[in-house]
Amino acid sequence: MMILLVYVAIFVISFLVVRFFVQRTSTDFTSLKTVTFGDESAVISNRFASVVSVLTIFLLWGSFTGSAWVPGFLHAPGPFVGETSFTYTVATQDGERDDATVHVRVVGFGEKPEKFDVPLGDGFAKDDALAMSASRSATVLFDKNDEVTRKDGTRVVAIDGVAIAPGESIRTDAGRFALTSKGAISFSPPKGLQMEPIWLPPPEAVVGRVIEIANEGYRDSTLWKHLGYSLFRVIAGFFFGALIGIPLGYAMGLSDWFRGWFEPIVEFMRPVPPLALIPLVIIWFGIGEVGKIILLFLASLWIMAISARAGVSGVNISKVHAAYSLGASKLQIMRHVIMPNSLPEIFTGARVAMGVCWGTVVAAELVAASEGAGMMIMVASKFQLTDIVLMGIILIGVIGFGIDVLMRRAENWLVPWKGRS
Repeated sequence: MMILLVYVAIFVISFLVVRFFVQRTSTDFTSLKTVTFGDESAVISNRFASVVSVLTIFLLWGSFTGSAWVPGFLHAPGPFVGETSFTYTVATQDGERDDATVHVRVVGFGEKPEKFDVPLGDGFAKDDALAMSASRSATVLFDKNDEVTRKDGTRVVAIDGVAIAPGESIRTDAGRFALTSKGAISFSPPKGLQMEPIWLPPPEAVVGRVIEIANEGYRDSTLWKHLGYSLFRVIAGFFFGALIGIPLGYAMGLSDWFRGWFEPIVEFMRPVPPLALIPLVIIWFGIGEVGKIILLFLASLWIMAISARAGVSGVNISKVHAAYSLGASKLQIMRHVIMPNSLPEIFTGARVAMGVCWGTVVAAELVAASEGAGMMIMVASKFQLTDIVLMGIILIGVIGFGIDVLMRRAENWLVPWKGRS
């Protein structure tokens, strides 16, 4: 929640800075247009906003993980690390009371806590020592070395002078305390706002994993081999999906018979998630490479069919009438009117389908894959190697973003008439 609030605050501040300072001191020729609101040509990606967005995510990531790549003054408050102590008060059935001190040594993330000894002190309640890791909780069996135990009716009645009873929790300068139903002390030192590496590793740990796996490989395959297999599966599945989906969409957009025949099938399969098809794919096509590609093929087929159909349906009818009036045949209208004007919708569908394929490849590689980015993520998650999981997610996102950029450039080159009437 705190990360989200900080992100929203940075977004609002950056927006106001650009609107009231940057744009007022620069020439914006777009603003000279008569109409800008609702005009797609007037909306161009703000490069400053893109840079600030990426830097914000990186700084938040580094700040809430204590990254060495982020200046220390930007770090979120970290968990308590060092030595502290707390005093608990025990009472016997006879009403006698005594105090004992627990000396606590908290080590940082990734360090192994080592046991240590302290003098026991006088009285029937004895001092104790506790070694633990930051951001964790520990249970203190106060009577393990006391002269009286919980079996004798002895109970903890206060911690650092604050009364407490079983089922209750309190906070002191040392941290948070609670008594279990059996009377043991549960202790949590201040956790701060930084996240443990097992939940979110710092950026340098992820980059280090990229270098390590690129040089040494992971599970007998190099990083580039894993990414290459995933990329091949995605492209192959998308290619066959487009190869069948686009002609199917054209047929549905041009023929009432084809539309009536195939629309129930397409509309039925479109909302079915590809992950739900994995059991059938295994039964019908086995666990080999063919099954993975067919799963990705099915993920893209319906999207491409619907986008092609929408492209045909969206062709301006006046252009078709104009072509007919000039004596064009149906084949010429198909080639020179319908196909060029449907390409923008097809490219939009292709970008969506490619994104869905990348999202599905992780599940596809669950089917007995020995290589692939999805396989790396799943195997690493079983051993709680969060840095490898995050590395795989980032690489899939970067490659997917790169493919989307290439497709947008291809669209601008192949469909320069997009948005023009």
